[in-house]
Amino acid sequence: MAHPALDLSLDAARLTARLVDFPSVSGDEKALADAVEQALRALPHLTVDRDGDAVVARTNLGRAERVVLAGHIDTVPIADNVPSRLDEHGVLWGCGTSDMKSGVAVQLRIARTVPAPNRDLTFVFYDHEEVAAELNGLGRLAGRHPEWLAGDFAVLLEPTDGKVEGGCQGTLRVRVTATGRRAHSARSWLGENAIHKAAPILDRLAGYLPRRVEIDGLTYREGLNAVRVEGGHAGNVIPDLCVVTVNYRFAPDRSEAQALEHVREVFAGFEVEVTDSAPGALPGLTRPAAAAFVEAVGVEVAPKDAWTDVARFSGLGVPAINYGPGDPKLAHTREEHVATAAVLEAEERLRAWLTR
Repeated sequence: MAHPALDLSLDAARLTARLVDFPSVSGDEKALADAVEQALRALPHLTVDRDGDAVVARTNLGRAERVVLAGHIDTVPIADNVPSRLDEHGVLWGCGTSDMKSGVAVQLRIARTVPAPNRDLTFVFYDHEEVAAELNGLGRLAGRHPEWLAGDFAVLLEPTDGKVEGGCQGTLRVRVTATGRRAHSARSWLGENAIHKAAPILDRLAGYLPRRVEIDGLTYREGLNAVRVEGGHAGNVIPDLCVVTVNYRFAPDRSEAQALEHVREVFAGFEVEVTDSAPGALPGLTRPAAAAFVEAVGVEVAPKDAWTDVARFSGLGVPAINYGPGDPKLAHTREEHVATAAVLEAEERLRAWLTR
């Protein structure tokens, strides 16, 4: 199906509707990436590059600071919620309205309407965010073209319900193993029950006191929790293996290596195997660009109690925050929607920050 060119003269709310009507499920972003690239290349103040279905546009005005505005253009599979629908209350319904085509619309509007910002700007529109991490377009750019993502500060326009959420937690998943000796349950004294031997693992988790860490005035709450227990072979067999999968959500003042060292200390005496790990991201709210952003938008500032792609910027030495008009609780739902007033407000707040 052919789609008309994107009209960046539309306000951010109407542009959101156009983007939602442009299906771009992960793996099928090419048509939308083509349209975004075409619209940006028409703006003479931008230099535009492309890698796969990721598009990056930059101003080159020689400003003292460079800010990156980033957002993914893909969505989860459509759930009979495209095309978009605007109701009588000014609420726009449809796949991607919250996560995160409203944020992408704000990016595109700033690209068009702020040709001479007070900071140089880099606009990043990337693919494959909603699928496996190894396919993530931002990760691909960081690997192939880290210079395209260079900056003093980054804003990821993921949905935050209009709040500023600084940085993000890191996450680590491990398998903690208790071993025993298999035997017939009628002669249990001949075996060693691995499930029973896993009791200290659960005891340590139950008694664990997670840290609360203040960074740039934000308090990050950690968590160490069992998320899966596997053990047992049959109803008449003493098990020789029990594995507890543990997820550690750690504050961004710890590296992945430090997080793993801490987990190994907690479970000293047990085998600990890493299955998944991702670093956190420092908020960098003391940086001049970040402080000016918080002052300009004038909204609640909170830590990000989750992992997001801001961590990829942090890995490049670029402090980052999350800020977008959508409600994250609506992401991926059939009932996904966004208030058009919230989208317009986000557009105006960013414009004020970049022109004051």
